[in-house]
Amino acid sequence: MKGLELSRKYFEQYGLDMLQSKFPEYKDRIAAGLVGRGSERYGFDDEISRDHDFCAGFCLWLEDDDCDKIGFELMKEYNKLADSFLGFPTREKQKSGETRYGVMKISEFFSSLVGENYENLTDDDYLYMPSNYLADATNGEIFYDISGKFTKIYEKLKNGMPEDVRIKKIAANAAGMAQSGQYNYKRCIEHKQYGAAVLALCDFVKYTAHTVFLFNKKHAPYYKWLLFAMSKLENLGNLSSSLEFLLTFDNNENTYSLKADIIEDICRSVAEYMKKENLSDSDSDYLEDHAVSATRRIKDVNLRNLHLMSGSSV
Repeated sequence: MKGLELSRKYFEQYGLDMLQSKFPEYKDRIAAGLVGRGSERYGFDDEISRDHDFCAGFCLWLEDDDCDKIGFELMKEYNKLADSFLGFPTREKQKSGETRYGVMKISEFFSSLVGENYENLTDDDYLYMPSNYLADATNGEIFYDISGKFTKIYEKLKNGMPEDVRIKKIAANAAGMAQSGQYNYKRCIEHKQYGAAVLALCDFVKYTAHTVFLFNKKHAPYYKWLLFAMSKLENLGNLSSSLEFLLTFDNNENTYSLKADIIEDICRSVAEYMKKENLSDSDSDYLEDHAVSATRRIKDVNLRNLHLMSGSSV
């Protein structure tokens, strides 16, 4: 059973009754769910993931004033719930003493992930913040939120990136794909700088994956889950297998030209998608030209005039 399903079942069997019976005056102001850092909150957990911190716990989010009033008592009641559930522990094993389950202030939860300005992120915040922080703040599931306070912030962070910023980031990452994959990979091979060629491949894969996430209007997670999560995306998610091949297939004189051809195929797919979505009108084979074309579509003058690579994900 996946961690998200386990957590929801545990809340529905024990947590909801606790809120209704022990905290009736506050039950409509408390949100519950499983969101934040950790593979189980993305639905990526497996048996290997359970070697640390895995449990059937859930989160309880409160506004500051409510947490100051009942947070301690709520955590006491949470800790009184079952010691195990469906064969799994309900408490994590944390060496640091920091818990990712139980009672939390809404403000501290979101500010720890995306900063204190979490309710009103600026264009610069969306442009320069690593996407995995936004992904951590908007993954998982919300099981219960009568007031909608937590959900409102969650949804705004999940879907609130301004379109001009999205286009700027697509342009920056497409330009990065061109520089690292179409240009520098081949140059490194010609110079017999094979280590540098592998580094160029790594950058190309990251630029490409982040571009595809932006095409799908989603925040890209931490690199450990980047390609796996990409494979689930509707638009160009199938390119993940080609990126995996670039990273894992042997590097030798017989594969360099093959990998260069795969890079061109990937870039062609990205360029075609950009044209289909009216992000570019270039007919060039070089992705940097499509990045420049996309930049012209940015309405905000300040964003449009930034360096082409500003906002890239690598």
